Amino acid sequence: MTTIPLSEVTEARYIDEALRRCGALDPGRVTSVTVEHSFATILSHIFKLRLSYEGAAAHAPATLFLKAGLPDRPGGPWPGGRQEVAFYTEVAPAMPAGIAPRCFDAHWDADTGAWHLLLEDLGDSHLAATRWPLPPTLAQCESIVRARARMHAAWWDDPRLGVTVGRWHDDATSDASMKALAGQFARFADHLGDRLSPERRDFHARLLDAMPRLMARYHTHRHMTIVQGDAHVWNCFLPKAGGADDARLFDWDSWRIDVGSDDLAYMMAIHWYPDLRRRFEKHLLDCYHDELLARGVRGYDRRALHEDYRLSVLWQTTTPIHQHAIDIPSVIWWNNFERVHLAAADLGCRELLAG
Repeated sequence: MTTIPLSEVTEARYIDEALRRCGALDPGRVTSVTVEHSFATILSHIFKLRLSYEGAAAHAPATLFLKAGLPDRPGGPWPGGRQEVAFYTEVAPAMPAGIAPRCFDAHWDADTGAWHLLLEDLGDSHLAATRWPLPPTLAQCESIVRARARMHAAWWDDPRLGVTVGRWHDDATSDASMKALAGQFARFADHLGDRLSPERRDFHARLLDAMPRLMARYHTHRHMTIVQGDAHVWNCFLPKAGGADDARLFDWDSWRIDVGSDDLAYMMAIHWYPDLRRRFEKHLLDCYHDELLARGVRGYDRRALHEDYRLSVLWQTTTPIHQHAIDIPSVIWWNNFERVHLAAADLGCRELLAG
C-alpha cells in the first residue's frame, strides 16, 4: 500500500470518497473539512474533523475523528497502528454492529509504518465514564463488563479464529515471545535495582520458568475469543441516555485471540487498588459470566472463569514490564506493577507457579 499523507486524508475529496465507499454519503458531496481540535496521546495523534456538505446529506456524519501514528515517537511510528487497522478491516466488518465505533477508512503502509483511521464521532451520544485515573461507579463497570461479554460472546470459539481472523501463536512464536520477555525483565530489573524486592525478582524468575507449562491453557484453543488487550475502562464509551446495551469499545491496537478473562484482569487487577477491586471484582465477574450465558456461550461454567481469571492476573504481571520496554511513562507502568502484584497475591496466583 502507498503512503497517504495526513494532509490528503483531511481533504474534502478524500473524505467524500471514503464516506461514499461506506454508503454513508449519497447523493450529497463533502465541500470542506476543518480541523476543530487535535491532541496527542502516548501512542497516537487524534484530530476532530468537521465536515461541510453540498446537496442532500442529512444522514452523513457532521464530524469524524482521524486517528494517526506519531512519526516522531522514538523508534518510529507505533507498530500497534497496523493491528488497529487490521481490526477495522478484518474483525469489525464480521461482527455485530454497535460494539466498536464505525470506521469509514483504514490504512496502513507497510514500507513506512504510517497509518490512519477515520472513525465515527460518538461525542453527542456517548461519553467516557470518568477521567483517568478515577474508576467508574459499580453500575458503570457493570455496563462495561457486559459490553466486553457481548464482544467476547460474538467470537467465542468461532471457527474463523486463527484461520481468516487473527492468528494462533505456534510453539516457535511462543518461544520467541518468552525469550523477548526474559530480556525485557532483565532490563526492567536492572533499571529498578533495589527498588525491586528479592521476592518479586524470584516471582518473575519462577514465572519465566513456568511459562511453557502455563501456555498449555492457550494451546487448547478452547473457550477462546477476540480480546481487546488494552481493555481499561477509559477505552469504553457509555451511552449518555443510559442504554444498557449500547456501550462502545475503542482503541483496538492490542487485539488478539486469547481467553476473555485477560480483558477483565487488565481492567481490574492492573488498574484498581485493593479496596475497590476486592469489593467490585467478584460481582463483575458474575455479571460477565451471566452475560456470556445470555449471549449463547455454553460449556463454560463460573468456576472455569474464576480459574482463567487467576491465570490471566498472573500473566498480567508481565504487562508493566512490556510497558517499560516500549517507553510508556513510569507513572503508568510503576503503578500498574504495584497494583497487579497486590491482585496476584490476593488471588493466590503464586500457587499457579508450582504446577
